[in-house]
Amino acid sequence: MRRLTQTPPPRTHDAAAHPERGAVAVLTAILMVVLLGFAALAVDGGMLYAKRGELQNGADAAAIAVAQKCAASLTDPLCSSTSSLASSLAQSNTALGRGGIASLTVNGTARTATATTQPLEPGSQPGSVALYFARVLGINSAVVGARAQASWGSPSTGLAAFPLAFSVCQLQGKAIDGSLQLIQSFGSGVNPSCTYGTPGQPSQVVPGGFGWLQQNPNQCGASINVAASIGGSQPGASGPDYCDSLLKGWIAALQAGQRVVVLLPVFTAVSGTGKGAVYTLAGFAAFSVKGWNFGGNVPNYYNNTAPGGDASLTCSNNCKGIIGRFVTYVALDNKYEVGPSTTFGATIVRLSQ
Repeated sequence: MRRLTQTPPPRTHDAAAHPERGAVAVLTAILMVVLLGFAALAVDGGMLYAKRGELQNGADAAAIAVAQKCAASLTDPLCSSTSSLASSLAQSNTALGRGGIASLTVNGTARTATATTQPLEPGSQPGSVALYFARVLGINSAVVGARAQASWGSPSTGLAAFPLAFSVCQLQGKAIDGSLQLIQSFGSGVNPSCTYGTPGQPSQVVPGGFGWLQQNPNQCGASINVAASIGGSQPGASGPDYCDSLLKGWIAALQAGQRVVVLLPVFTAVSGTGKGAVYTLAGFAAFSVKGWNFGGNVPNYYNNTAPGGDASLTCSNNCKGIIGRFVTYVALDNKYEVGPSTTFGATIVRLSQ
């Protein structure tokens, strides 16, 4: 019997009927490139960001450390373009120590130290970092680095943490890092030969060798700009307002055997009296505090009776003053701006770029 049905012929590929056939593979390839690009941006970009952060920390540390050495002495071997201290800090601030100094410049005239750091990766050129996902895109490595500049000089503008201003007479003929001395703020006979360099101008225009400055509102310290005279003083024999916490901190540090150094403004001339006094400033001096008597109760006096066994340093009863020595001091303090150098012993180091 003849079959009434027929087997349909086998199907054949009809490209014209299905023009989108194969597009999935092309689209997948395109998307893979995009995905790899995002992966390169996320992974490699994040790695480069972290690496640059490490290099910047190393550059900052190297520049500041070298500037500190230069501020203390330009002849210090560590104050040079080959400073081993800079190399050590640049290396220690990177993971696995894979970083170093690319260049280091010390300018004693401009008082700057400039450090540039670079990665030092095994198998890569100095300054280059191997990439991961970006290799698929034909980018095998990237150049990365960091730069920092630190400057040093005498402080010129900033907050005097304690509201006292020394007469320059207290520094004349006194050796920095010299012996202990008592500087009285009140009483007769203080600076009897001082004329501030102006003939006939007496040293006792305002009481004592230093005076209380007008404090910032509700603050122990006073804002200072050496380039401008500061007007206003706080007369009286009692200790300064708002300074109990600071003085207690001094006491705690001294009792712990630590050094307390305060930067105090130095004036070269003064006019007026009382609250109307106007001080002509010349800079800041670094004073290492050992004891004081500002009148009143604790903490306004401390170690004020024959410190170091020297009875001439005793400041009690009617004596009001501070005991210590002028010192050479290099400070890292962003509260101050760097200005022209003075001979008062205080130097500030800070990042400038």
